[in-house]
Amino acid sequence: MSKKILIVGGVAGGASAAARLRRLDEHAEIIIFEKGPYISFANCGLPYYIGGSIDDRERLLVQTPKGMADRFRIDVRTRSEVIAIDPHKRTVQVQNQERGQYEESYDELILSPGAKPIVPDLPGKDNPLIYTVRSIPDIDRIKEQISSSNNESSIVIGGGFIGVEMAENLKEAGLNVTLIEGNGQLLTPFDAELAAALAQEMEQNGVNLLFSQRVQGFHSLEQGIGVELADGHVLTADLVILAIGVTPDTSFLKSSGVSLGTRGHIIVNEALESSVPHIYAVGDAIEVTETIHGTKTAIPLAGPANKQGRIVADRIAGLSSTYKGTQGTSIIKVFGMTGATTGSNEKTLKRLGVEYRTVIVHPASHASYYPGSSAITLKLLFTPEGKVLGAQAVGYDGVDKRIDDIAVAIHFGGHIRDLTELELSYAPPYSSAKDPVNMAGYAAENIMTGRVETFTYNQLSERQPEQSILLDVRSELEHRNGNIPGSINISVDELRQRLNELDNSKDIWVYCQVGLRGYTASQILRQHGFSVKNLSGGYKTYRQAQFKPAPFSSANQDNHGGQNNNKPMIEVQETEPIHPTSEQPRHTNHELNLSGLSCPGPLIQVKQKMDQLSNGETLRVKASDPGFYEDVKAWATMSGSRLLHLERSKGGTIEAVIAKNSAQTVLDSPNHDPASTMVVFSGDLDKAIASLIIANGAAASGRKVTMFFTFWGLNVIRKQQIQPVSKTMIGRMFDMMLPRGSKKLGMSKMNMLGVGPKIIRGLMKNNNVPSLEELIESAIAQGAELVACQMSMDLMGIQREELIDQVTIGGVGYYLGQASQANHNLFI
Repeated sequence: MSKKILIVGGVAGGASAAARLRRLDEHAEIIIFEKGPYISFANCGLPYYIGGSIDDRERLLVQTPKGMADRFRIDVRTRSEVIAIDPHKRTVQVQNQERGQYEESYDELILSPGAKPIVPDLPGKDNPLIYTVRSIPDIDRIKEQISSSNNESSIVIGGGFIGVEMAENLKEAGLNVTLIEGNGQLLTPFDAELAAALAQEMEQNGVNLLFSQRVQGFHSLEQGIGVELADGHVLTADLVILAIGVTPDTSFLKSSGVSLGTRGHIIVNEALESSVPHIYAVGDAIEVTETIHGTKTAIPLAGPANKQGRIVADRIAGLSSTYKGTQGTSIIKVFGMTGATTGSNEKTLKRLGVEYRTVIVHPASHASYYPGSSAITLKLLFTPEGKVLGAQAVGYDGVDKRIDDIAVAIHFGGHIRDLTELELSYAPPYSSAKDPVNMAGYAAENIMTGRVETFTYNQLSERQPEQSILLDVRSELEHRNGNIPGSINISVDELRQRLNELDNSKDIWVYCQVGLRGYTASQILRQHGFSVKNLSGGYKTYRQAQFKPAPFSSANQDNHGGQNNNKPMIEVQETEPIHPTSEQPRHTNHELNLSGLSCPGPLIQVKQKMDQLSNGETLRVKASDPGFYEDVKAWATMSGSRLLHLERSKGGTIEAVIAKNSAQTVLDSPNHDPASTMVVFSGDLDKAIASLIIANGAAASGRKVTMFFTFWGLNVIRKQQIQPVSKTMIGRMFDMMLPRGSKKLGMSKMNMLGVGPKIIRGLMKNNNVPSLEELIESAIAQGAELVACQMSMDLMGIQREELIDQVTIGGVGYYLGQASQANHNLFI
């Protein structure tokens, strides 16, 4: 006797189950109920129809009711909503637009209702200019709206996969786009430093980003819609896309007896059976087992839904298939960049209390000498014993296959040693002899076996400056183009000859650009008796993690009248004095193709080439290293060059046009080095203020500033309060006589028994002049280097812990080395 099988919902899970069932059972009666007009469509492709990547709407239709009937003899009933289930009678109640309400019986029932967009209960939520993205009718309405006249701007609320994809495609459709995200980052399946790379790609492609912002409500305007934020600002636009997440569409099951989880997901076992006999469930509406840790979760992805539909069909047909769970492998296109992830991220591991280690590498997508290579940022998470827990990657090429390789390793319980041993396909256009997956495995193995100790960018705040040295082992050019505050610079190639400059009683925290030179330096230092650890992912990861969206402009605050041409009230502010133009120069004097070179190669070659040019000549540079986009902006500012044009193509290639100015500052010219040094000998308040004002001005103009505090000048950088410090008798005498810290300094003239300093500080406050303490903080924030003279400290009995944390300890030789490269040297 043939079975009668009802399926509630089509798309991925339901349609897959129906097709598989027919292949397994030619005689079964199969009916699909779909409350929308389309039975099987490419819902993952909907945003790309908006952006024009998919120009033919019909290509979104995977299968039609007629096609299902002709090929599979399946009865497809669209515009038919199942509103109730009676498991005792084995019937469902159906509401059809034409037939009205009727009852249908079943032998087996498959639930595939999917998930629906969350619409928060906010004032104005029913505004017709608010859209969600779930179905083809949804996307039709959005397409119609953006195609109508006078539509220029849009706001996307939510920075998940759908929100990011819609923001990109609305931008591709020609609209101004602002994306609002309540968290401090986009795409929470990614850890912050990798999500930052994707966010930066969006911003560089013209999408305005607002993080850590909550929407309070919506209101209608004469033209467009207003979006009110929790901080009081109101943004205006022509339409709003609501993409803050999804919730299972299971309200019709409330009285069915089918068990639901706390968030409304259908609870199933490994056979995908619900709590009620003869009722199965698949897709976005079910609660699944996360395979790595065995916890329950919900992962709304098309791949798992298709597999689940197939397994349910097997079970009904008498096969013993089971669903083992989901590890959450996913991928997203963000303009020219790709992001992919599999397994657990750091947030999940911390929440579950799982001990883990991480490593970040930046290998090339394929052999760097073959054209078109670009860097991949690949993060690996693993247990201390080496079991792979998760991985994430971002880049312009080759990201998908690397995450897929690691996803397979995780599926089979892989170890990091397995990653080192994988034999992956190699030819120069496709990979390197040591594939990025191998490289991540090697780096992780070094950590697990104790050959290197690492630290992460977010552990820098835990470093104790008085007990450690932050050492940049990149070239001087790289260091000056950007570095971690508080670090000193000794190139890895000079390290062996300059070991005497390092205090072996202190921990050495090493970093380079991507971690490789840092690893080499750590091995040198370790084998010379130093305690050392290397920054995982290097300065590139540190800098990427510092990314913050362009600030909200106070000049565009809400006027509650929508007088903003319906464009989101965001102003992108350039922080550099260089302003790249969007129009390419028609002619350039010289060309330089640096594709395939990794940092610091592009920057070094640009400098060498620019040194050969005459004033007024221009250089067009093409590079594939993603970091070059920010590097060349910083270098142009530092060198005095003019950055005429800067853009990144969809394939990730960066093109810059640089002009050599007649007043260009040449980095290695002893007379024109953009650096200033000063000796602060005095401990008088007025002289200290003068020195810090000069230092801040020089740093703000792009100069590297070194302040060398010696003898009485050391009082400027002493802490106000410290724990008791052991001192000699002479040291205790100095301690009694000397002022402790900047707030205790006297005046060189008109001290007036301590009244003078109070008068000066009062005048500064009244005239909005920063205090000495604020000037010190500002100088440090701008990268000024504060150096305490070791000899003076020894003579005066001052210990390192008495000085503010950001101070570097150095000798006269160090100061003279800095002064020899500067064109300003002051003695105060």
